[in-house]
Amino acid sequence: MTNPPLPLLLTLLFLGPTAACAQETGETGEQSLDKIADWTQKNELSEKNLPDLLALPQSNRAITKQQAINVQDLLWQSRREVLKTERAEEMKKREVVLGKLKMPFWYKVFGEKPEGGRSLFISMHGGGGGPARMNDGQYENQKKLYQPKEGVYLVPRAPTNTWNLWHQGHIDAFFDRLITNMIVFEGVNPNKVYFMGYSAGGDGVYQLAPRMADRLAAAAMMAGHPNETKPDGLRNIGFALFMGGKDAAYKRNKIAAEWKEKLAKLAESDPGGYRHDVTIFEEFGHWMQRKDAVGVPWMAKFTRDPFPKKVVWLQDDVAHSRFYWLQVADENQKKRSRVVASIKGNEITIEESDLKKLTVLMSDAMLDLDKPVRIVNGDEVLFEGKVERTASAIAKSLLLRDDPASVVSASIDVELKEAK
Repeated sequence: MTNPPLPLLLTLLFLGPTAACAQETGETGEQSLDKIADWTQKNELSEKNLPDLLALPQSNRAITKQQAINVQDLLWQSRREVLKTERAEEMKKREVVLGKLKMPFWYKVFGEKPEGGRSLFISMHGGGGGPARMNDGQYENQKKLYQPKEGVYLVPRAPTNTWNLWHQGHIDAFFDRLITNMIVFEGVNPNKVYFMGYSAGGDGVYQLAPRMADRLAAAAMMAGHPNETKPDGLRNIGFALFMGGKDAAYKRNKIAAEWKEKLAKLAESDPGGYRHDVTIFEEFGHWMQRKDAVGVPWMAKFTRDPFPKKVVWLQDDVAHSRFYWLQVADENQKKRSRVVASIKGNEITIEESDLKKLTVLMSDAMLDLDKPVRIVNGDEVLFEGKVERTASAIAKSLLLRDDPASVVSASIDVELKEAK
C-alpha cells in the first residue's frame, strides 16, 4: 500500500474546524450513515483512501451523538483490519522497523482477559552507552524482572546502544506503534497502558511519561535519572518513583528526593492532579532487590481518562502534535512550549499558552455537543457557537492516532491574540 505524500496527509488531517456546516439535502442522517457504511464495505480506512472518504458529501454533514458512535465503530473496524494486514509480519517477527532503525520486542500474557481488554506494561531495560552485547544482556534480564497479575508484559530492545537509548525522538513513534499493535492483536484496553523501566530504562520513564502521558494510565520509574525533563505533563496519570537511598551515581538519590518534593507541591497546588508515590529504599544502592516490583500492582489501579477536565501540556525537546484534546499543526509546534487548558461545563478556558494557534479537539465524552460551546482565553472569546460532529472528523482522528478510546468527532481552530 502506497501512502500519499506527507504534506498531503498533514493537510487533510489539519483541515479546518468542523463547525456547523450541514446543508439541507433532504437526506436523513440514517441515509448518510448508510452511505458511510457502504464506503467502509468497499474501502479500507487508510491514509491513501482518506481523500476519497472526505470527498463524500455525507462525511461532512452533521450527525447525532448516536450516529457518531456508530460511525466510529464502522471506521475503527475498517481501520483495525488494515492494521492487522499491514502489521502481521512485524508481529510474527516480533520486530518493528521504522526507517533505518529496528526495535525487537518480547512479550508474555498473564491472567484472564478482563471484559474491557487487557492491560499493557511496556518495560524498558537498563544499560545505555556500551557494546550491543551489554544491552542485549540487559534486554534478556528485563524479561524476568516483573510479572503483572494480569496483562501483557512487553519488553522492547532499544534500537540503539547510546546513553540516551530510551528518550531519543524515535522512541515515541516506536512506542505508539507497539501500543496500537497490542490493541489490535492482543485485545489491550487503550486506557490501561503503563510505562516502566530500570536504570537507563528509568531515564526513559522520566522523559517519556510526561510527553506521552495522554497514552498512559500510569508509569513507574526505577533507579533512573531525569536529565532536563520536568514533571508538569504528569498531571493526569499515576506516577511512581523508586530509588535506592545509596544510589549516588549522577546524584540519582538526591534528584529522586527533589522530585518527591516537586510532585507533592504540584499535587497540593492542583487538587485532583499529580497522583504519585515516591519510595526511597534507604538501605539499597542501584539494585533494589526487586522491592520496586510493588510498582506494578500500584500502576494497575489506574485507568486513563482520555478527556480530562484539565490539561497541562509542556512540550519537551521532542515535540508532539497532540496531547489529550489539544492539537497543534507541525508548523506551529515549539519545543518547550507550555499550554494549560481546562473544561467547566461547556466552556473551555485556555489558561496559559506559549502558542498562538491551537486546535481544540472535541468529543461527547468531554462536552455536550448538542449545546453551544464556548472557548475563552482571559477576557477574549475565541469561539462561541454550535459545533457539529462529522464522520470526516472521526476518520481524521483515527488516522492521526490509532486509539479507539480517544477518538474525537469535532474540532475548532483558535488563534490567541497574545501568546503568554
